[in-house]
Amino acid sequence: MLRYINGGTPIPREEIEREILPRFLAYHERGPNEGFFAAVEKSSGRFVGWFHLRPAREDPRPGETELGYRLRRDAWGKGYATEGSRALIRKAFEELGWRRVIARTMAVNVRSRRVMERCGMELVRIWYAPWPDPMEGAEHGDVEYAIDREEWERSPGQ
Repeated sequence: MLRYINGGTPIPREEIEREILPRFLAYHERGPNEGFFAAVEKSSGRFVGWFHLRPAREDPRPGETELGYRLRRDAWGKGYATEGSRALIRKAFEELGWRRVIARTMAVNVRSRRVMERCGMELVRIWYAPWPDPMEGAEHGDVEYAIDREEWERSPGQ
C-alpha cells in the first residue's frame, strides 16, 4: 500500500509492466549515477521494495540527486528504510560523486521524515504543490530534506 502516494490506491499490474518498469529501467541506461535498486530482505531473500537515486523531478540542481523509496507494508518498521537510505547516501557521495542528496515527502508522513532525520538529513523547506487530485494531508504541504557531502563527512557513523 502506498499510503502517501496515489492516495493509497494500488497501481494495476498492467500499468506497472507497461509504464513504470520501463521508466525505471531507462534510468540505468542513462548512466551509472542514477537508478532504481531492489530492496531484498537479507534473511529470506524476499523482495521488500525499492530505492532510487535520480535527478529531482522538480527544480533539479547541478550536483544534486534525489533519494526515494517504496517498501511493502509488511516491511515497515523494521529499519529497512533507514538502512537502505544510508547505504544509498554513502554510495551517492563515495562512489557516484554527487554533492548533495535530497528527499521529499508529504509533511504528514512522519515515518519517512524520521528516516530522513536518522540519515543526517535536515529540513530545508516546506511547500504547497497545486496537486490536481490532492489526497488527505496535502493541505499540510510537502517537505524537502537534504544533506551535503561535507555535512555527511562530518557526521558520526556515516
